[in-house]
Amino acid sequence: MTAPTLLLVVAKAPVPGQAKTRIARTIGDDGAAELAAAALLDTLTTATAVGWPVVVAMTGDLSAAARGEEIAAALEPLQVVSQRGDGLAARLANAHADAAAAVGDSAAGIVQVGMDTPQLLVADYLDAGRTVELGSIVVGPAQDGGWWLLGLPDPALAKHLVDVPMSQDDTCDRTVEALGGDVVRLRTLRDMDTWDDAVAIAGDIPISLMADAVERQRPRTGA
Repeated sequence: MTAPTLLLVVAKAPVPGQAKTRIARTIGDDGAAELAAAALLDTLTTATAVGWPVVVAMTGDLSAAARGEEIAAALEPLQVVSQRGDGLAARLANAHADAAAAVGDSAAGIVQVGMDTPQLLVADYLDAGRTVELGSIVVGPAQDGGWWLLGLPDPALAKHLVDVPMSQDDTCDRTVEALGGDVVRLRTLRDMDTWDDAVAIAGDIPISLMADAVERQRPRTGA
């Protein structure tokens, strides 16, 4: 493939009360939304540094979100499509199709991530992109049984996601099965579901918006 790989970020506006509800049990709705906003901003910073075309599949009301103006500014130079479909699996499948349509023939292959792994490095994206360019499917497994990255040499393959149960401890294995079983696996990472996850991830990226946000929340938790 000679065209660059497309980088797809699937994101949700970090609205208090709607973002990171498990984390909110520890630090409250506003604090959880702040962490989600920081994670998204850090993710976008790294994603844009890769040098590929970036499409963000967005859902939610940014005008009501934590750091909404900052996020809107970060999205301004990028292509943004709205998420559509019932359930996460359908939204992911549609996001791949819509991202491919948004850039036309200017990209070959898609590497998709969410906003819960701001600790990703440019090297993680490049490793996935090289694998996709060679024609292979690539998956980044998460510690909780899900996945943090999906790379597809053909966006049409995303249609197989619609029958995969999401947010389960076997989601990654079920995704691999749905895609035919022949995939390349990247390193296993922790994604941000709980306060402990957030603290651990912040420790991996001490110079980041995520680390700053976690530090601001520590007095409320006694951590």
